[in-house]
Amino acid sequence: MSSRLRFEQIAHYFETLTPQSVSHLKDYYSASARFKDPFNDVTGVPAIEKIFDHMFVSLTQPRFVITGQVVEGDQAFLTWEFRFCFKRFDTHTEQVVLGTSHLVLDEQQRICLHRDYWDAAEELYEKLPWVGALMRWLKKRANS
Repeated sequence: MSSRLRFEQIAHYFETLTPQSVSHLKDYYSASARFKDPFNDVTGVPAIEKIFDHMFVSLTQPRFVITGQVVEGDQAFLTWEFRFCFKRFDTHTEQVVLGTSHLVLDEQQRICLHRDYWDAAEELYEKLPWVGALMRWLKKRANS
């Protein structure tokens, strides 16, 4: 199978991810895969599963929308929108976080490196009810 086709399968998996399908991560990640984002840096499928399990417990209707792919050999960058609603706050407003994932495949075409890039301050903190006002004020002051 070509790397391009494999990355298409991976993108589809993330776009259709459910609490039940988190257990299928082992079909896409190598046993010693590393996952890193602004809040996590873990190794191994069980640790990666915990991150996605926590996502479904903490948020309402979380989902990824893949908006682009750049594939070069065994590496790809996927651009995405992460859509969700906060459970902890009395808001049913859908939130959108924009980001990109750098994925590297091993010889078995499983992800051995998954690195997410997104701006936690702009994309998340500014959207929190109490912290957001402070973050927007700080950003405005820094830009003055």
